[in-house]
Amino acid sequence: MARPPAVRSGPTINDIARHLGVHKSTVSRAMDPERRHLVAEPLLGRVEAAARELGWRPNRAAAALSTGRSRTVGVLLPDITNPVFPPMLRGIEDVLDVHGYFALLANTGQGRDRPGGVPAAQAAAERMLAQPVEGFIIATAQRDDAWLDALQAEGARIVLVNRTRDDLAGPASQRPPLPAVVSDDRLGMRLAVDHLVALGHRHIAHLAGPALLSTGHARRQGFEQALAAHGLSAAAIVECASYGIEAGDAALQSMLDGSGSGSGGEGAGAGAGRAGGRPTFTGLVAANDLLALGALQALQRAGCSVPQAVSVVGHNDMPLLAQMSPPVTSVRIQLYEMGRLAAQRLLDEIAGVPGAPLTRVLAPTLAVRGSTGPVRDDR
Repeated sequence: MARPPAVRSGPTINDIARHLGVHKSTVSRAMDPERRHLVAEPLLGRVEAAARELGWRPNRAAAALSTGRSRTVGVLLPDITNPVFPPMLRGIEDVLDVHGYFALLANTGQGRDRPGGVPAAQAAAERMLAQPVEGFIIATAQRDDAWLDALQAEGARIVLVNRTRDDLAGPASQRPPLPAVVSDDRLGMRLAVDHLVALGHRHIAHLAGPALLSTGHARRQGFEQALAAHGLSAAAIVECASYGIEAGDAALQSMLDGSGSGSGGEGAGAGAGRAGGRPTFTGLVAANDLLALGALQALQRAGCSVPQAVSVVGHNDMPLLAQMSPPVTSVRIQLYEMGRLAAQRLLDEIAGVPGAPLTRVLAPTLAVRGSTGPVRDDR
């Protein structure tokens, strides 16, 4: 029986060196992100051009075996369908690529556990450790994640993005903190509330994110603190079960019904419901844009026009909000910059760079659009 033809391997560093008439060590330095600065710029350009011409690709497996380093970072996201995360991931990948690292991505889903009750994020992290990865960028962290405590205790390098866990009361708060890059959630809520108050709103409700997430917890606190600064209290607060359109729809419907509870959440404050067929609140601040879109659905179904009957503010300013009808006012956070800084922070951890701040807090702004307007005289 004829033996099948051997599969040719791709071009090697030796092939590039012969093609250019240089020593293979020169090509090796040019292809190593940590040593490429040792190669003169004109020659570096020639090496890169030859690599593209010959179709050379780095052999990461071989490099990992020879150096003991995978140059791979695990990135855990809670919901890749949420438009917030692609810009953040782009920032992560742009930094990793410059330094010769690769992002291994896991989409853990919203509250999706594995058999035996193992959290999806924990299962993903364990699979990544087997690769192995040199560190983690985690956007899935809850404030009480025991698996994250264990991962940290094993010495894993971890940077949180858009999440913290250092504000959880009780014994768990004594654990060592983790580096994090976040937006100033309390400031974001203040911007939203100040905007509505300036438009004449005095009865303002809140669709809160899950309290187990630092964003849900901090944004609710920021909302209540901002109202208190104006001498106001919440018209209603409903905690949503998740950051999703359906959860926002259900929570707003419960608010209109006066039941004070959302999709698996809880209500607070007086005045929820309707009076004379109208909502008793004129302004609504949602803890994220998907909740705001769900609220818009419920308001439309109830015959409540936006912003004529209720002004709505979202949070995150995810892409395409300006194309909605009406365009949605939202707290704009620095999604790309959060990802970029999180990746740089992790690379600093890997390299042992001292002196980096434990938490980077980025200031949000407010993107004002057509979903908010002055309180009508007849209200």
